[in-house]
Amino acid sequence: MNETIRQLTPTTVWNNFADLNAVPRPSKKEERVIGFMLEFGKGLGLETFKDEVGNVIIRKPATKGMENHKTVTLQSHLDMVHQKNADTDFDFNTEGIDMEVSGDWVKAKGTTLGADNGMGVAAIMSLLQAKDIAHPSLEALFTIDEETGMTGAQGLQPGVLKGEILLNLDTEEDDEIDIGCAGGIDITAQGEYTEISLPDGQAAYRIDVKGLNGGHSGMDIHKGLGNANKIMNRLLFNALDHFAVSLAEISGGGLRNAIPRESTALIAVDEKHDKELTAKFEGWTDTIKKELALLEPGLAISLKKTGLPEKVMEQAAFEQLVQALYAATNGVYRMSPAIADLVETSNNIANVTVKDGKLKIGCLTRSSVESSKMDLAVALKSVFQLAGYTVSFSGSYPGWSPNPDSEILEVLKERYKELFQSEPKVVACHAGLECGILGQHYPKMDMISFGPTILGAHSPDERVSISSVQKFWKFLQEILLHIPEKA
Repeated sequence: MNETIRQLTPTTVWNNFADLNAVPRPSKKEERVIGFMLEFGKGLGLETFKDEVGNVIIRKPATKGMENHKTVTLQSHLDMVHQKNADTDFDFNTEGIDMEVSGDWVKAKGTTLGADNGMGVAAIMSLLQAKDIAHPSLEALFTIDEETGMTGAQGLQPGVLKGEILLNLDTEEDDEIDIGCAGGIDITAQGEYTEISLPDGQAAYRIDVKGLNGGHSGMDIHKGLGNANKIMNRLLFNALDHFAVSLAEISGGGLRNAIPRESTALIAVDEKHDKELTAKFEGWTDTIKKELALLEPGLAISLKKTGLPEKVMEQAAFEQLVQALYAATNGVYRMSPAIADLVETSNNIANVTVKDGKLKIGCLTRSSVESSKMDLAVALKSVFQLAGYTVSFSGSYPGWSPNPDSEILEVLKERYKELFQSEPKVVACHAGLECGILGQHYPKMDMISFGPTILGAHSPDERVSISSVQKFWKFLQEILLHIPEKA
């Protein structure tokens, strides 16, 4: 089916996207895609090099008549989020993405698509290849590890780039021009607990929460979607509140920047409570499903008997865990008072693992205001420390402060209106774009972000609009034609 993708228009962009998606490129394992991009640039006879952290830079001279215009840095990230459905047999480390067309959408078969940010990469590749597109001097910056720490952007050294204008191609609504984004910080709580043996007469059950939409933990956090870790904890709290339940293990969620879609837990209870537990569980499940019916129609919760575990968590530690997770903020913490309908601060309880005497809780807190980000981070730290856990902060990165007086913003607004006969939405987003970090290294660079429409990013429902890619490609070429001249 990937051959069908290659026949879509603009063919140059879709062919580059198909070539890119044939290369495994999960975050922190980008060696192959770095090699692919170096070979691509050198094959075009362009100045191509890798910096000390693995970012790839390719430069292309201006076309005739555009030499006096400002140099443009085109920027996208090479890595992609690796998420798949539980019943999908796929290895992100060895396999290329299997794509298909569904109406106006391109999507993957049971996995993330990599349109975030592969469509931006493919568009830049197409510009570097083009012999019939007018443009000023171009500088392509392909960063690594955007999805799990932005270490590529953080490691980029001042003085490497020559551009005066940066076009970040990582926005996911084709009628939006982004001028600001949220910063983020990882919060990790870890603890150890005593394991004990089960008394006689116990029955074991496996609880599964699955079928949730998941999605981007920034762009989708305001939607009120179900979080598998919070749902599982609610079920465990209810069970513990009614019965002498024991917990053997939990495995919930995955990547910090994806709203968790699935969670599994193994519990044990006295056999005499078998029927009562089942009846209660059905009631709790019905309540949760009704609450989320409009948002999560695919939610499935099950309770099934299974083999007895050898050991379980000591009871006091179990109680501390469910209380801490219940108290921990998940979702929107504060809306922006400055920009209408913008989430200012949020948290995603991304993963929870409990097994073999150790537990770990991972969160990603985002905010467009640094003080608010740290306020929520400290609140979460306090909750987890009260439960006796060790808490660490890592991966902190800054937000990108909007500049409404940006020169390149005016260019994009004018060209959008001229091309599409409507006004674009000038926004700030609750995702983490690399512009905030790059702006620290290059404070005089004028930055803007835009891109095609991508839905369901960071989940196996990720898809990109074919017609939107056509619109985006037309817009990008038009922008390059109207880059301001050098001062």
